[in-house]
Amino acid sequence: MSAASTIFALSTAPGRAAIAVIRVSGPNAAEALRRLCGRIPPPRQAHLAQLRHPDSGDALDQALVLHFAGPASETGEDIAELQVHGGRAVVRAVLDALGTVPGCRPAEPGEFAHRAFINGKLDLTAAEGLADLIDAETEAQRRQAMTLATGHLANLYDDWRTRLIECQALIESAIDFSDEGDVGDAAAAAATQRAVTLGDEIETHLAGSTRGEIIRDGFRVVIAGPPNAGKSTLLNALARRDAAIVSAEAGTTRDAIEVHLDLAGLPVIVTDTAGVRETTGAIEREGIRRTFDRARAADLVIWLTDVAQPAPPPADLAGAGQIVLSVGSKADLHPAEAAGGRAPVLAISAETGAGLEVLTQNIVEAAQNRMGESIDLVPTSLRQKIHLQAAAEHLRNYLNGPTKDIELRAEDLRLTADSLGRLTGRIDAEDVLDQIFSRFCIGK
Repeated sequence: MSAASTIFALSTAPGRAAIAVIRVSGPNAAEALRRLCGRIPPPRQAHLAQLRHPDSGDALDQALVLHFAGPASETGEDIAELQVHGGRAVVRAVLDALGTVPGCRPAEPGEFAHRAFINGKLDLTAAEGLADLIDAETEAQRRQAMTLATGHLANLYDDWRTRLIECQALIESAIDFSDEGDVGDAAAAAATQRAVTLGDEIETHLAGSTRGEIIRDGFRVVIAGPPNAGKSTLLNALARRDAAIVSAEAGTTRDAIEVHLDLAGLPVIVTDTAGVRETTGAIEREGIRRTFDRARAADLVIWLTDVAQPAPPPADLAGAGQIVLSVGSKADLHPAEAAGGRAPVLAISAETGAGLEVLTQNIVEAAQNRMGESIDLVPTSLRQKIHLQAAAEHLRNYLNGPTKDIELRAEDLRLTADSLGRLTGRIDAEDVLDQIFSRFCIGK
């Protein structure tokens, strides 16, 4: 990605729409406006203009255009914004015209955000937040992404790094005054006291990484049980559409079927799996193996059995710390059993809808307990988690290492500060830039 060129792209979704927004960023953004509009409007003032092709002079569209002079812009560069009519032919014609302006070229995915990072307009956590905001499908995901995108997480990490640097200064003082006993010891003791407090904060923050990942990726629910228990029917009822094939033939579902749901603003992924039973068929046996694998990786397992024939879930179905909810199906066919206490924890009928509201509430409560408050400051990506774990490890090395090797302890603090700096990209960020910004769409 070269910052010397001027880039342009459609920033709204492609396809037919009332309005389409095309953005231009770089040193030739103002020149692009002049060539298409005949003039450069005053900065930050909307101007209605007739767009014409720079070479042929053909009229392209009547558009609302704006000019944002750098560095007071989203990318830190000169930006032009063209709000054109959203027909495909109009958008294509304007993009083709921009391509004829010297120094202008189509943008690569994430290049606008990349330039904003390079020019100090956002940090890496804010960039990840923007990418998550674009992908957000539920209220919880939106709220968490906004927390990142607005810099709250970066402020926390920058505060930690500032405090680490203060610890480093104290240790350097201890090294410089090591021959003056009391002075050096006092500085080292003050550094250790601050490091202990900071280490506790980082460890507590790391403990919330699972919650952040679940909000971002979804709370995983697996429906498991014996064949013909009504698993596919329950999936269709929760999804409110025919997502899975329903049949009286045992073993119909042989591979996992997923649906993504928005339950009370929370992202929930429900998976229908193959029926669990003894079988000699190789394909069905593989499906059952996958059922167990999915169940062990899930956040919640719904063990579904016929309400008239309740059975406990296999002991090895769930992994450590999982929630297993026993549910009895077909309550409409066996009302006596459903009302007589023979059923598992909850009796439902996917056909009539009886019990589904209670089941959905149980799923929501389990997801809420696992996710916590989406406004909490928690790590949300594997990249953040890795650097936080490295910072915590280096800080533990500092606190647990021999105090007589004070130069080595100073190196532990430097490595801790380095790991915290990598979280926001304040130092040595090149190795993660492509990974982060490649997630963006072309015009972002």
